[in-house]
Amino acid sequence: MKLYSSPGSCSSASHIALLEAGADFELVKLNLRTDRILPDGRHLNDINPKGYVPVLELDDGSLVTENVAILQYIADQYPESGLAPPNGTIERTRLHEWLGFINSEIHKGMSNFFNPKLPDEMREFHTQRLNARYGYVDSQLKDNEFLLGPQFSVADAYLYIVSAWGPMLKYDLAPFENVVAWQARVGERDAVKEVTATKPPA
Repeated sequence: MKLYSSPGSCSSASHIALLEAGADFELVKLNLRTDRILPDGRHLNDINPKGYVPVLELDDGSLVTENVAILQYIADQYPESGLAPPNGTIERTRLHEWLGFINSEIHKGMSNFFNPKLPDEMREFHTQRLNARYGYVDSQLKDNEFLLGPQFSVADAYLYIVSAWGPMLKYDLAPFENVVAWQARVGERDAVKEVTATKPPA
């Protein structure tokens, strides 16, 4: 397998999942802030017309896009990793809930702050909206080590990466003590340390 990823972007969640699963894969790094040219000379759009990462290339050459799909695919290919509950269980449905929430509410909410021309009143609006979302996450982590309970899952990998954008985007997570403690726990995992130390190409 090959994972096309821009280190530091949301695609790093899939990178964490592959490492956690012990998968045999090749990491193909690109820099979304530059020209999006792949090491082999192709443009990112040549493999994903949507124009973004992650992209997971399977051994047969087929491609999978979108974090929530790739994360679950990895978990299903390596069930012994415990990255996702078994299909058909209520626990798996809870994972779907978390991935949907992270994708549509947290990731999307954080993305607003990448706009350097965001007016102050809109920043305040999006901050308050995101505060409400993180307030919910904080309440769910009060008595849980990870989002689904005692077991680290692909949802934790995804939330960790988008939450790590906070300092860069001037969004403060300090009021959410349970989230901050969870970040510290996740940040100590070997796979997470390896991924966060990975730098994009110049």
